[in-house]
Parts: sequence; structure tokens; C-alpha cells
Amino acid sequence: MNAMTKKTVRVLIVDDSALVRKILANGMAKDPDIEVVGQASNPYMARDLMVELHPDVITLDVEMPRMDGVTFLKKFMAVMPTPTIIISSLTQQGKQITLDALEAGAVDIIAKPTVGLVDGLPLLVDDINQRIKAAAGVNVAKLRHNTSVVVDAPTALHETTDRLIVMGSSTGGVEALSRIIPAFPSDNVGIVIVQHMPAGFTATFAERLNSSSKMRVKEAEDGDRVMQGLVLLAPGGMLHTTVVRSGGQYRISLQAGDEVNYSRPAVDVLFFSAAKAAGRNVAAAILTGMGRDGAAGLKAIQLAGGKTIAQDEATSIVFGMPQMAISLDAADKIAPLEKIPSLLISAFSNNVA
Repeated sequence: MNAMTKKTVRVLIVDDSALVRKILANGMAKDPDIEVVGQASNPYMARDLMVELHPDVITLDVEMPRMDGVTFLKKFMAVMPTPTIIISSLTQQGKQITLDALEAGAVDIIAKPTVGLVDGLPLLVDDINQRIKAAAGVNVAKLRHNTSVVVDAPTALHETTDRLIVMGSSTGGVEALSRIIPAFPSDNVGIVIVQHMPAGFTATFAERLNSSSKMRVKEAEDGDRVMQGLVLLAPGGMLHTTVVRSGGQYRISLQAGDEVNYSRPAVDVLFFSAAKAAGRNVAAAILTGMGRDGAAGLKAIQLAGGKTIAQDEATSIVFGMPQMAISLDAADKIAPLEKIPSLLISAFSNNVA
């Protein structure tokens, strides 16, 4: 027997629904590596419990009376940064406020079932428990250094259908993409992104990126052309996003399929399709995120002659996905987040930085 005792993850549940708190607590109790140290029905009670208990992870509803979850998150992240998982209903208002929470420092989203909560939520407990344990290792203090990204690479590529950029990200990716997508010039080659998010959030996130970016950003639809000046964000939900070649053009194909690396859409599926369709005419970046999704796909792009980049550990909220790609020797460059746009923009020149 190992003499070292494994440390349990101490969790504080914050939700105004007593039923949700009970289901979550019962589900977490099934995992010996997780201990529920407290439950709170509102942010004021949660604040007092945080000071008293110092939890490792917080699960947080966002639409609550007296003080919404985002306001509370911003308050405690400034003085007591703690890995926080949003567990939220998918109302339209909820989508907006949950994205606010991600930008404020939450590390993950889990969608509550819209119907059949009593039967549906317990089915998610295994996934919730795994994500709680992963969140416990996140250094959320890194999220507080949200400086702007300045691109010093050429601002015009004058390329359309024969070049494209693909990116993949998960935990911490909302904050990372919010920083780097606005750095790309309006005439940049087309970009396709898989960011792990539940169904219903990606359209809202695309709209938010669009409002701050020079390129146009939209949620990808089947048949969309990958073209200059356009960023396509893979829709969350039941379909994988792939790139296919159609004559001299690249287009989006949304395809049914099982989860890959516990994800749908999966970064690997996008990257493998880009390697096949574009070969040396694709540049790819794997960004912050849990797990290994995208590592094998990045290697496929490299082997096909494309340029590959992995975000470095210092700027990754979670180093899992980049680390796995680096372990496969799949990254031509390992770079801090703020350098990735410049490297991608210059990837097709003869003198890559």
C-alpha cells in the first residue's frame, strides 16, 4: 500500500435549488477522491463558507436571486481565486451570463438538463466528478493577467481558398480565444476553431468574438466556405466539424459520429480532416485545455507538411492538451499565447519566425 495518502478535492456547491444541491452532493459522494465540504443557496452564504472552508473547487449556478453568479465570481476571483465550474441552465440569458462567467475566470461549463432534471442530472455525475478533479489542478491566478495581444507579423496575406488556420482549445480557451482572435487582421486567411463547449453556447460566443474582432466570426454551418476574413467556430452539440476540399475551396462539413476524446465536436476530428484536405497549406495551434484532444491531429498536420504550434505551459490555464501534443513531438513551435497569432500569420511565408 502506498504510504502517501491521495488528497481529496474539497468542493463547495453553490446553487439556489435545494434539489440540484442534493443531486450534486449525492453524485460527488460516490467518488472517493471528492469531498463536499459545504453547500450554499446564495452567494452571500457561499462567501462566508469560502472564508471558513477554503474549498479546492466551487460549482456555481449563475442565475440566482440577490446576486448573480458572475458578480459573485468577479468578487471572489479578485481576492480568493478558486477553480470554479459553472453548472447552468441553457436559457438565452443563461448563455450570455455564463460566457461572462468564463471571461471572469470560470474554468468549465456543465449544462443542466433543460427537462427531466431529476432523471437527467444524475446521469452527468461521472462527467461532473472527472471535471471537478481536473479543475482542482487549474491555476486560476493566470486568468487575471488579461493583457492585450499585439501582432507584429505582416498584416496582409492576400490568400483565400488555398490556405487556412485551424485551432483547438478547451478549459481556459474562451479567455485565450477572446485575447488572440481580435489580434488577427481583417484580411487574414480563414480560421476554423473547435472550442469545447456545450450546445447552445458557441453561437453566443461567436457573436461576442465578432463584436471585438477585425475578422468576421460566426458559428460554423454545414457547407460554409472557409475564406479570407472569416472565423468559423464549431457548433457545440451532437456533430463533429470537419474541413473538406471542394475544387479550389475549403468548406465545412458537419458530421455525425461518436465522441472522440470524450468530446463532440473534437479537435482531433477537425485537425485530421484539415491534414487530409489541406496538407502543407494549413497552420494549426493547440491551446489550453484538459485531456489529450488535438494532440494526434496536430501530429497528422505536421506529417502532412503543415505548420504546427502548441501553447506553452506558462500561459496555459491547463497544460494538458498542449503538453500531450508536445509529448508526441507534434509542435514545430512552442509559444506563449501572445505570440501565437504572429506565428500563425507568418506560417506560410518562406521565413517562419
